Amino acid sequence: MNRNTKISSRPTIFDYTTWTKEHATPPTIDELSQIFRTTGVDLTVSACNKALEEAQLSAKDITHVVAVTCTDQGSPGYDLFVSQKLQLPASVQRTLLHGVGCAGGLSALREAANLAAAASSRRKPARILVFATELCSLFLRAELQAACKDQENLHIAPALFSDASAALVLCNGLAMASDQQPIYELQEWGSALIPGTHDHMSYSVSPSGMIATITKEVPKATVGAISNMFDQICNSAGAPLDPTACDWALHPGGIAILKGTQQAMRLTDDHIRASLDVYEKYGNSSSPTVLVVLDKLRRMGEGRDDVVATSFGPGLMIEMFRVKRCRDVESRQSLNPGVLAKAHRLVMSMLSRFAKSGERHKILHGLKSEKGMQ
Repeated sequence: MNRNTKISSRPTIFDYTTWTKEHATPPTIDELSQIFRTTGVDLTVSACNKALEEAQLSAKDITHVVAVTCTDQGSPGYDLFVSQKLQLPASVQRTLLHGVGCAGGLSALREAANLAAAASSRRKPARILVFATELCSLFLRAELQAACKDQENLHIAPALFSDASAALVLCNGLAMASDQQPIYELQEWGSALIPGTHDHMSYSVSPSGMIATITKEVPKATVGAISNMFDQICNSAGAPLDPTACDWALHPGGIAILKGTQQAMRLTDDHIRASLDVYEKYGNSSSPTVLVVLDKLRRMGEGRDDVVATSFGPGLMIEMFRVKRCRDVESRQSLNPGVLAKAHRLVMSMLSRFAKSGERHKILHGLKSEKGMQ
């Protein structure tokens, strides 16, 4: 990665002698949307260009787009502006997800996986560009203002969320070229609502931005749902999978979620090493974060063959994927293209790029990244 693409992540140092009440007044929702549709779109385009480059694809090769965000609500959605800047074909089928919060990265991946499976059943190639972008810092002043007006309740969102964009390309077996090098093979996926939790997490729209509500019950509820979802995704067919035999790309929504999952699933720090690293260095940037963790994981040594990725969002909902590292690329690509499609094992030919906390990072096919600008 070229080092001249780095953007300084140091906080702005304000001259408090000129700081006024006007500076503290949150921008309007229209102003916030305009920022997202310029800065956010440009950040996403950068991520997508890197994803296409590393996947050895051009814009004209893309058949579908699946995008997600919860920090912009405008219509048409930002996926259209990203597609136009990338000069994707007018025939590209676009899907934009809203309202799924931190679960969004895997929600978008699930939609892409289902689209690829449908294309396979029709004997059509699918090259799906997936991207997730959040500018959570847009709402900092609104959150601080809300905290000043409501001193009875704890407003923790400003301390939790950062900014990021992640992009990847997902291909079905019919779309893979002989010279492409996939990173992960999707094997099973699913999502579910956690009963009795609809009021545990939310984002409400105010005239000056989005205000997050996150209750103290969230860690217990999310951790409690992981075991059941793991059984559905990983043990519903064939030989049972031991959770300790897998690496875990766990959404780092907080230390209580990370440690609670370790205890519930008998995991060591090594099993969730990528999640711990991302949590320590970058925190939670909502929907792109789990994709950032998957990227980090693939660059942390050989690792375990099986990987479980999971994230959570308002509802509460849980998303989970079981993926397998593609060790032997040549043998996989020598298969008849219909073999993977029939098994619904879709190759994440994912080369992508993400930016977090003001820094841009490279994420390979499914994820290659360079956090910290090494």
